[in-house]
Amino acid sequence: MARFMTIALLAALFGLSACSNPGTYPLGSDQCKPTDPVLTMDANDCMVPGT
Repeated sequence: MARFMTIALLAALFGLSACSNPGTYPLGSDQCKPTDPVLTMDANDCMVPGT
């Protein structure tokens, strides 16, 4: 079971770290728009639940 999880995690890591062109999202290859809310995100916007 541990070996399967290791392989699954490695596959997910390589799949999610896919290369993309600037101005596109890596998984969907959709074009980024000037109104996308992620463009204004900051590290302070990411909060750990329970803190």
